[in-house]
Amino acid sequence: MERGLPHGRAQPGAVTKLTPGSARKFILDNTALMAPPHVPEVLLHLADEAHDLWLRTEEELAEIGLPPPFWAFAWAGGQGLARYVLDHPETVRGKIVLDFASGSGLVAIAALKAGASRMVAADIDPFCETAIELNLRANGVEAEFQGADCVDRDDGWDVVLAGDVFYDKAFADRLMPWFAALKVRGADILVGDPGRAYLPKQGLQSLAVYQVPVTRVLEDAEVKRTTVWRLA
Repeated sequence: MERGLPHGRAQPGAVTKLTPGSARKFILDNTALMAPPHVPEVLLHLADEAHDLWLRTEEELAEIGLPPPFWAFAWAGGQGLARYVLDHPETVRGKIVLDFASGSGLVAIAALKAGASRMVAADIDPFCETAIELNLRANGVEAEFQGADCVDRDDGWDVVLAGDVFYDKAFADRLMPWFAALKVRGADILVGDPGRAYLPKQGLQSLAVYQVPVTRVLEDAEVKRTTVWRLA
């Protein structure tokens, strides 16, 4: 099944009641430090009982106006993109890199391990800053966090990495003009996608294809065929 809410997107009109301390406690109480199956080089605080956490926290977090815990899972697009970056470090080595819709920070951590000189992890889910901070620390790397919506911004990134972002038509319609403008300026745009509904049919070059193990209770399969694309 597809995810019910956009990645890192709170429900409209939601009222956030969250402190760094409460976010940290929630994450540590509901996750375990483990490696995603397709990216064993990286450690993340992930939900070890995916179905129970998803159902329970979706209700609990909705009561205080927060989105479901996308940051607690290693989604196929992010795993594929992280794998590609680690296997092709020249993609990011010595460069300024944005990990857009970062979630757990998986792709950002992979890029840092591959030699990115400056890393910005961006996500507007209020839990992500704490989740990414914990995951960066677990891997012994450092990155900047951007909690504001950065679509249509250009902070001079050399590379933009985006895993699993084409799940929603309105969001996809916002992303493609932004990506195209960054590409024209000279940025390299890489997307990891396991066949989400609104992936553009044109303008993308396939770089690699992976068979990525995923959580069946959140997806429609145990393995997702995931492609890493470059904006052409």
